[in-house]
Amino acid sequence: MLNKREIILGAATAAAAGGIALAQNPKPPGNGQVAPRKIPHGVMKTTRMFRSPPGLANGMAVAPEGLWLAQQKLSGETARRYHVPEPSDLREAAWLVDWNGKLLKTVQTNSRNTSGMAYGNGCVWMMANEAPEGVFQVDMNGRQVSHRQIPLFLPGQDGGGSHGAQWRNGKLWIVANRLKLMLRVDPVSWQPEIAIPIHTTPDKPRWHDMTFDGDGNIWLVTGNDSRSYKEGTPGLTKYDGKTGQVLATYDFAPGSSDPHGLEFHNGALISCDAGIHPGWPNGDSPTAGWVFRIEPA
Repeated sequence: MLNKREIILGAATAAAAGGIALAQNPKPPGNGQVAPRKIPHGVMKTTRMFRSPPGLANGMAVAPEGLWLAQQKLSGETARRYHVPEPSDLREAAWLVDWNGKLLKTVQTNSRNTSGMAYGNGCVWMMANEAPEGVFQVDMNGRQVSHRQIPLFLPGQDGGGSHGAQWRNGKLWIVANRLKLMLRVDPVSWQPEIAIPIHTTPDKPRWHDMTFDGDGNIWLVTGNDSRSYKEGTPGLTKYDGKTGQVLATYDFAPGSSDPHGLEFHNGALISCDAGIHPGWPNGDSPTAGWVFRIEPA
């Protein structure tokens, strides 16, 4: 296993060069090289739990009091592309709900086009995908504690967007879109500590939120490029949380919800369906706006 510095430097160098070599995908056989490892594959199904508050819920984070949901608003060019009206207030909410969906608390943030969140150290951490991008740390009184870019960005650029985040053992994990990495970042020094390459395949080149299960394994939402709910094939990738090796991949049974956010609670994965999916008609998913449980089919 590479040490932290080797992982970070290797990932950053590969990202700057335009690609990342995935350790879990050995080279094809020949000249004494190891044959690719066959990755186990399974199927998941979804079960509706409750509706999110009105608006687009595109990220989630478990807290002792319940479940945080991150609001996503479409504005500017994004609003025009999706044919929705420009919002009068650009702030985006973090909603705390109980496990029946009852709204307990609302915290307003300056995040834009939020596509993931975490909760830790008494704050919500909102992942912005529209300028000024970056990570917005906001306390329970709605005070913005910090706004910082995702680390390891190239000169002349910002840190790009993020499709997910997770707070674990005092550290912030970030799904870094531009680098195609899951980064563990120290929330005080803002130094990256561990980088795990995101595993994609030709049939599932997209990704979204991440979480840890009870055994410390990482799960990541994946998906295909599609034009409708009918064409969509969402999936999950399971990683070893210590080595980053891909342990398994999963498809979803026909008729399942469209996953965006991802969390682990009471022994099961849970997710949310924002109702806005790139390339799809608005509200095309039949479970738009729902929080749901994910289980083996």
